[in-house]
Amino acid sequence: MRTSTGSVWLIGLVVTFMLIFVSFLSLTISYNKVFKIKNEALTFIEKYEGLKDGNNGSIQLINNYLSYNNYNTMHYCQEGDYGSRNLSSFTLEKVVNKREKYYYCISKKSTRQGNLTNRTKYSVKFFYKFNLPVIGEILTFEVTGETIDINFPVDRLEYKLQ
Repeated sequence: MRTSTGSVWLIGLVVTFMLIFVSFLSLTISYNKVFKIKNEALTFIEKYEGLKDGNNGSIQLINNYLSYNNYNTMHYCQEGDYGSRNLSSFTLEKVVNKREKYYYCISKKSTRQGNLTNRTKYSVKFFYKFNLPVIGEILTFEVTGETIDINFPVDRLEYKLQ
């Protein structure tokens, strides 16, 4: 009887450590995928010097890239940001309701220095979920990044007040 009780305790310990290991592995894989997506989106914005909408614009490239990589995590954005609720759309909409969920958030910030008045930085925010195979979705995290300064951006987005 003593051996069976000891075996149950040992099996419980092994299952606990396996759950911790699988959780850590799941979180790491999700973070790496979203980090790569964030960097690619920043590259599109910098390459096209802003957020061009319509065909062959940076918004279309970002949305196509997200669709291609099966990105489907949605979360809340701050008011004043711009976000995408539909990956087949080639425009961004301004966030006016904090209770709406978006695939990603972008804000445009002015970085005026001296005579250079049209300098802009874009801040992007993507989301990833912490999922466990048996338990399901537990938490949603975000990955943020900023572009380099862009002179004379080509979009018509409003600056976010800081």
